[in-house]
Amino acid sequence: MSEKQKSDGQSYDSSQIQVLEGLEHVRLRPGMYIGSTGFDGLHHLIKEIADNSVDEAIAGFANQIKITLLADGGVRVDDNGRGIPVDIHPKTGKSALETVLTVLNAGGKFGGGGYKVSSGLHGVGSSVVNALSTRMIAEVRKNGKLHHVEFELGKTTPEGFNVIGQADGTGTSITFYPDPTIFKETTTFDYEWVSNYARHQAYLTKGILISVADERSGKRESFYFEGGIRSYVRRLNEGKEVVSDDIFYVEKLMEDTMVEVALQYNDTYSETIKPFANNVLTPEGGMHVVGFRTALNRVINDYARKNNLLKEKEPNLTGDDIKEGLTAVVLVKLPDPQFEGQTKNKLGNPEVRSYVDKVTTEYFGYYLEENPAVAKKIINKATLAARARKAARAARDNVIRKGAFEGLNLPSKLADCSSRNREDCELFIVEGNSAAGSAKEGRNPQIQAILPLRGKVLNTERARLDKMLANQELVSLIKGLGVGIGDQFNLDGLRYDKIIFMTDADVDGLHIATLLMTFFFRYMPEVIKTGHVYLAKPPLFGLTKGTGSNRKIDYVYDEIALEKKLQEKIKERQEAGTKIDPSQERFKQAGYTAQNRFKGLGEMDAKQLWETTMDPENRILVQVHIDDAEKADAVFTKLMGDQVLLRKNFIQSGAANVNLDDLDF
Repeated sequence: MSEKQKSDGQSYDSSQIQVLEGLEHVRLRPGMYIGSTGFDGLHHLIKEIADNSVDEAIAGFANQIKITLLADGGVRVDDNGRGIPVDIHPKTGKSALETVLTVLNAGGKFGGGGYKVSSGLHGVGSSVVNALSTRMIAEVRKNGKLHHVEFELGKTTPEGFNVIGQADGTGTSITFYPDPTIFKETTTFDYEWVSNYARHQAYLTKGILISVADERSGKRESFYFEGGIRSYVRRLNEGKEVVSDDIFYVEKLMEDTMVEVALQYNDTYSETIKPFANNVLTPEGGMHVVGFRTALNRVINDYARKNNLLKEKEPNLTGDDIKEGLTAVVLVKLPDPQFEGQTKNKLGNPEVRSYVDKVTTEYFGYYLEENPAVAKKIINKATLAARARKAARAARDNVIRKGAFEGLNLPSKLADCSSRNREDCELFIVEGNSAAGSAKEGRNPQIQAILPLRGKVLNTERARLDKMLANQELVSLIKGLGVGIGDQFNLDGLRYDKIIFMTDADVDGLHIATLLMTFFFRYMPEVIKTGHVYLAKPPLFGLTKGTGSNRKIDYVYDEIALEKKLQEKIKERQEAGTKIDPSQERFKQAGYTAQNRFKGLGEMDAKQLWETTMDPENRILVQVHIDDAEKADAVFTKLMGDQVLLRKNFIQSGAANVNLDDLDF
């Protein structure tokens, strides 16, 4: 690679490394720089280093990146970019390489000419990773030489910065080992997280090869997508029936900002938009998304009017109508992105709105004109969505009333709790009237509410809102929750801090839990994201010891725990000198008089259900998280959609490894 900028010929040396301040507080307050010291913070270290390599690729100076999870617990990131500058920095008196890795806010991204576009703006990435690592090794291939320096706890080792040999080509290699005194929860990197990160970066940077290798397990993957975000849209629509196999795509430079848009419609009722600025996901959108939506709505309505696909007196299609079934990726690359906060959740540059609007308006307008059959399908789908929206509004007005939080118009089947302090309240969604009866009798009525379900609720993966509101079980749930639905959804109205699915630990119970999860994921994802949804884990076995007043029951939650408990009890009896009869059943060898396998919640009386599944002191609850919304969307599509072959393949591929008794949701 040339060491000169392709765009304007500037060299990349120490003069582009701008120094702002030192590196004092990183180890004392790591959360300020990486968000947390748990799983997310640990993996953020990889992102900080690898993003620098991606920036080299965005700038056109690298086309290969490799991330290796080392057998000894470290991580190495290699690229074939220009190589971090190694000449002496005029302000620090150290090599530019040492400066970048030891001084906070030192980097080539502050307007010094190192990068025109970059995902990192604050210049804290590499130095923060160094500060939070027990050891870091940096090697740079540049000017035919291999430059080397090592650090311990962010400080250069006595050996200092050296040339240790000759080198072909250019590039940077960074190896680091996270400090276990900082990352006390774990220092073990997750291959799946790294793989997902690499895949997404490959989608967002056309023509780059990103490889991942795990020396611990031998796993290896490489990602290369010539189609860029078109390939990304295709992946997002896997398993869904698309309106057209063709994917609309445009890439255009507007002033100093590159705008890329790819979109394709499918036959679902939900929308997926992935917005990025300089390869950074902006989950809360921003000006690029506003510009995209404005243009999309205008172009589709204008085309529909021009081609008589909307009747003269019909109102324009709304944004909600047009977004149904839309899958899109909006990527902008600009020199000075204004993100809202360190988390970079939203893009604020006002000029970007205009750029994306103009590009989408012009080129998507051409696309519809050149593909009238596709245009008609998109508009027909939006028209049907408009009719369904009107029907849903009428249905919603009939079943949802204001004042649910105060207890007005609550479903008759809901056994509510007496407390009105949401932080204390729990709602148990219970499978079947029998279990609901025991739950009502055994609960703490002050803080625990019970809502029974009759049979299996509607599969909302394949249902519009109007059809869903015709389902009495779901209507009862919506009323009970108090948050409304659709455009009237308001999380502030939620009446319970914990919403707990309490279903049988069998295939039917798991199916009901999955149907409920589908409903929340598609129509109330904010309830999951804010940590309010849980799964109760009832016991599978009750081991009885003694009789009468001396009767005691040990509850066990899965087969593995059962065997472990039996082994422990048998060993205790043997060590106490008790003779064990090997011909007896295992539970009798362990000293139990009876073993009961619960087939469902209805088999437990109120006292048992309280002790095992509802008592906050003893119960096991599994909180539902959406760690990867994209992957979750794919799973729901596969399991709950109408593509039977996908579901069959999923079941067949995983059936051999599943024991229903051991499932931990």
